[in-house]
Amino acid sequence: MKELFLNGLTWAYACAGVLCCMAYIPTVRDLYAHKTERANTTTYSLWTLTAFITLLYSVFILPDKTFIAISLANFVFCALILFLSTRSKKRPLEMNVS
Repeated sequence: MKELFLNGLTWAYACAGVLCCMAYIPTVRDLYAHKTERANTTTYSLWTLTAFITLLYSVFILPDKTFIAISLANFVFCALILFLSTRSKKRPLEMNVS
């Protein structure tokens, strides 16, 4: 019974991780397509830092493949949003002249 519970919990964690990563996609798409000028860089700086620490923890302290994969995906999406957001701040605003 305990093994069934732990397997179910592992599956639920993997699904939750995938769902969370999917939640980043609209922000990435909006930043990439320049529909949004920026995301909150302070927030994403902190999230990227904590995601990196979690990734290191998952690799060196708790080497579980599912945990590593979810930690890596979370770090990549946070870093991507931070990069796209800071890149958009450096881009001059376009003037819409009619």
